[in-house]
Amino acid sequence: MMPPDDIACLRSGTPRQQAAWRTLRDLRIFERLAAYDPVLAGTIPIDCDIPGSDLDVICCCADFDALAALLRRHWGHMPGFRLAVKSIEDEPSLVCDFLAPDFPIQIFAQDRPSRQQRAYLHMLVEARLLAGADAGARAAIRALKRSGLKTEPAFAAYFGLPGDPYLALLELS
Repeated sequence: MMPPDDIACLRSGTPRQQAAWRTLRDLRIFERLAAYDPVLAGTIPIDCDIPGSDLDVICCCADFDALAALLRRHWGHMPGFRLAVKSIEDEPSLVCDFLAPDFPIQIFAQDRPSRQQRAYLHMLVEARLLAGADAGARAAIRALKRSGLKTEPAFAAYFGLPGDPYLALLELS
């Protein structure tokens, strides 16, 4: 399995991972966000995505105004561009969404190291669960996601994790 935060590994991954790598490269996302320690999280790096899954880029940022200006400058012209600063789980967060030709993209930032943010920690646990699961796990989780479940509830349902799926995954990290 590829390291979940090394986007270069996407280049030789599944066809969808290769398309994600091309999108990230063509838009120069990691290059332009380099000062914010960008990390790709979510289902695409762990090959558990479904059509419509987005590219989740997690960043560490203390100055949301500077990041917002950079996001507007480079991707403000993209279809569906939205940018908001809001409180998520009592933590100030910047969320930027837009549509690239092949993927929806979300750039998410908090004033916390990228690899300590929940989305990244969830992905690591999900990758670990998949690594120890049988061959049908990915297909079953994809089916749960296609039925309407978000990723964390789908993993919790498949692996029988009790309680709040988001907290259950964090407890395993």
